[in-house]
Amino acid sequence: MRLTEQDALERFRDARVARLATVSEDGQPHVVPVTFALNLETPTPTAVFAIDHKPKTTTNLRRLRNIAATERISLLADEYSEDWTHLWWVRLDGTARILSEPPDRTEPVTWLTAKYPQYQENPPQGPVIRITVYTVSGWAYSG
Repeated sequence: MRLTEQDALERFRDARVARLATVSEDGQPHVVPVTFALNLETPTPTAVFAIDHKPKTTTNLRRLRNIAATERISLLADEYSEDWTHLWWVRLDGTARILSEPPDRTEPVTWLTAKYPQYQENPPQGPVIRITVYTVSGWAYSG
């Protein structure tokens, strides 16, 4: 069954990980898992994720290059279970902005540290990506 926007946003907010899809200037897709926070108190739902301290092979990340080039993103969160009556997915489409300056990063980093205990002692120091959500879609098993 198709989820209501409110139900979809609540399921997405509570998910622990999402998949971030970006696209390069020449249309090449790129998908990576991200930890995120979703704020439903803003006039338009706003999602954030950060480049954190986990090891990366480079700081010149394709996801950041793609966001800088096109700003278009999709985030997908889902629940899979061998018991298919528990299946659901939610996709958020939006535009992303890379926040590098401390005043812009403060509030989103607070959202992330509230959600993930791992960030409380070691908050993300890299860029924060703020996503303005313009489309919410979702589905859940309904029998």
